Amino acid sequence: MPNTWLGLEGRVVIVTGGASGIGRDISAELVRVGAKVAVSDLSVTTGIDPATGILNVACDVTNAASVSDMVATVVAEYGHLDALVNNAGISMPRMLVDGKQERPEYELNEHDFDLMFGVNVKGAYLATQAATKALLRNGGGTIVNITSEAGMEGSTGQSCYSATKSALNGFTRSWAKELGAQNIRVVGVAPGINEPTGLTSPAYNEALAYTRGVKPEQLTTDYSKVIPLGRPGKLSDIANLVVYLVSDRASYITGTTVNISGGKSRG
Repeated sequence: MPNTWLGLEGRVVIVTGGASGIGRDISAELVRVGAKVAVSDLSVTTGIDPATGILNVACDVTNAASVSDMVATVVAEYGHLDALVNNAGISMPRMLVDGKQERPEYELNEHDFDLMFGVNVKGAYLATQAATKALLRNGGGTIVNITSEAGMEGSTGQSCYSATKSALNGFTRSWAKELGAQNIRVVGVAPGINEPTGLTSPAYNEALAYTRGVKPEQLTTDYSKVIPLGRPGKLSDIANLVVYLVSDRASYITGTTVNISGGKSRG
């Protein structure tokens, strides 16, 4: 084992949806501690990024063949796989019923339901299934599912998104029971309110505000009143937790979802 606290030098880790948002920070931190990182994302071109050393692999996580090919590409490049971070996800604020009937596009419909469950749930299942086969050939490893505080607490205007993240929590507990005897750990990470990312667009905020019956400018909250630590989470906070959970320092942690919300959850 390398003589560092985390011992992640040379470990091969796939991060789905790793080209932006939380996934990008997770990927960067893994690289910083010496891991070999493969970013699986729709928006990338397959190949090594000379600036970061990251292996980018174009992949649609909702397509089984695409996911299988992605994992095969990573193993062909690095020879094995040590961990998977299921980070790819999509959130579309939608209310169950728009009582005012003013913005029908913000009422949950089958297309948006299928899209969120396709990326967030089916995508995690396909990636985990393909990655697990590679982990077994390597003697074990770690799977980290990025869920959400919304999956534990619920969220106004985000019932479908919350349900997908609750499903990931269920996967986490069940897969840990299935795979523990084969030396594979499965852990969830549930972020709460975080600093904005490029994915938090004006269109997203407009939709979320409407589903909550407020104006977009009213979405901003005095975090000192709702979060005991008095601030939103940093993406680096989440990345640090994921890197720790991937490492052998967390070798007895499995089958649980770690909430990282500054103490906001559960009132």
